[in-house]
Amino acid sequence: MKSLCLVTVGVLAMTLLIASISLLVAHVFQRVVDLQVKQGTVLKNGTETFEAWEDPPPPVYMQFYFFNVTNPLEVLQGATPLVEEIGPYTYREYRPRVHVQFLDNGTKVSALNPKTYVFEPQKSVGDPEVDLIRTVNVPAVTAMEWTRSTPLQFATEVLLLLYQESLFTVHTVHELLWGYKDRLLSTIHLLHPEIDPVFGFFNKMNGTDDGEYVFLSGETNYLNFSRIVEWRGKESLSWWTTKTCNMINGTDGTSFHPLISKDEKIYIFSSDFCRSLYLVYDSSGTVAGIPTYRFVPSSMVFANTTVNPDNAGFCVPSGNCPGTGVLNVSICKQGAPVFLSAPHFYQADQKFIEDIEGMHPKKEYHETFLDINPLTGLVLKAAKRMQINIHVRKLPEFFETGNIRTLIFPVMYINESVLIDEASASKLKHVLLEASVVTGIPFLIMALGIVFGIVFIVLVCRSRGISEESTEDERSPLIRTS
Repeated sequence: MKSLCLVTVGVLAMTLLIASISLLVAHVFQRVVDLQVKQGTVLKNGTETFEAWEDPPPPVYMQFYFFNVTNPLEVLQGATPLVEEIGPYTYREYRPRVHVQFLDNGTKVSALNPKTYVFEPQKSVGDPEVDLIRTVNVPAVTAMEWTRSTPLQFATEVLLLLYQESLFTVHTVHELLWGYKDRLLSTIHLLHPEIDPVFGFFNKMNGTDDGEYVFLSGETNYLNFSRIVEWRGKESLSWWTTKTCNMINGTDGTSFHPLISKDEKIYIFSSDFCRSLYLVYDSSGTVAGIPTYRFVPSSMVFANTTVNPDNAGFCVPSGNCPGTGVLNVSICKQGAPVFLSAPHFYQADQKFIEDIEGMHPKKEYHETFLDINPLTGLVLKAAKRMQINIHVRKLPEFFETGNIRTLIFPVMYINESVLIDEASASKLKHVLLEASVVTGIPFLIMALGIVFGIVFIVLVCRSRGISEESTEDERSPLIRTS
C-alpha cells in the first residue's frame, strides 16, 4: 500500500511538471488571452470598445504657449530676436465622434470628429481675452509673400502703408487663437472671396471638424483596428511630391491595435502636420500601476534629406528643404509661410535654436510621446507637442521687412495631453488581472508539481529510514547472553 502511494505521488509530480513545461513552451494560455483580446478589439456597435472609441472618457487638455517678442525694433535692424515664453492657456478639449456609419458589412466605419475647447482658468496663467502678445504679423507677411514680384505688389504696399501695418503686431491671446478681423485680409477678400478676412491660428476650429474619416474596424484583421483608409473622401494626399509622402498611414493617434511589440513602428496620420509620421519604442514604464511602452517620434521623421532621402518629397518646391526638425507646411496652409517643429526646436538643427534667443529645448517638456499598454493597445498617457513658426526674411520690395534676417520665427506651441481616468484605469486593471490569472495557470500547475515532488522525496526518505531500522533489529540474536 505504501509503495502504491509513493508511485502515485511520484507519477503525479512528474506529470504536473511535464504538463506545466509543455504549456509554457507552447504558450497555450497566452494564445488564449491573445485570441480573446483580438476578438474584443473590434469596432462593433454596442461593445465597450466601440463606446470608448466613439466618446473617449479620459479628459484631454490643450495648452497654448506664446512667444512674446521683446525687441521688435532691433529685430528689424538685423538683431537676434529675444522672445519670452508666456503660458499655458489651458482649454478642456471635447472630441466625440459623430455621424458614425458602418460600411462594407462592418469592416469600415466613417465618422466626423469635431473638437470643442472650453477655457480652464485654474490651469492657466492669465485671461486670454486680456493678455496681450507681440508676435509676427502673419497676415501682413503672408500678403507680402503672396504678391511679391506680381502686379499686386504695389497695391499691397499701398495697403500696408494705409493701414500702418508692420512686421510685428499686438493682439490678445484670444484673438490670436480664435480669430480677429484683419483689415488687410478684409480688403483682399473683396478681390478674392476665398481668402478669409478673419485670421487666427485656430480660426473656425472650435466646435468644428477637419473632415470625414473612414476607419477599418479590425473585423478581418486586428492589426487594422481603427486604421485610417480615407480622409475627406481621398485615400492619399496631394500636397507632396512623392507617392510615399502622400500616403495616409496609421490611426489618428487616439487608439491602436492590441498586442504591440517593442520592434514595431506606430504610424499616425495628423491633419495638423498635413502628413503621416511614425513613432518608435523608447522605454518601458507604468501609468496608474499599469505597464506601458513609451513610443516617441523617430529622429528620421523630420531628418534632413542627407540623413533620410525619403523626406525629399516633403521639400516643396522640390529641393527647398529647411533642415532637420522643421517642416514647411505652407502648401497646405493657403500659402502662408508656416513651418512646424517640436517646441523650442527640440531635436532640430542647432542653427534654429541659436537664431532665436529664448529657445531652451528639453526632452521632458517638448517631446511628443505615447504611453501604450502593449496587451490592449490602449493609450494611457500621451502628449502631442507642436510649434508653429513663421518664415520671415528681408523682402526688398517691402520696406516693412527692414533688415530682418532670414529666420524660422517661433510664434506659439501647443501641448495636447491626455491621462487615463480612474474609472478607465480600474477597468483595465481588472482585464489585465484576468489575463494574468489565465497566463499564470502553467506556473500554478508547476508549483503543484513541485509540492508533490517534495512530498514524494519526504515519503521516500522516511520509508528508507524505517527500512534501515527494521534490518538492524533483525540482525540482533533472539537470545542474548551476557
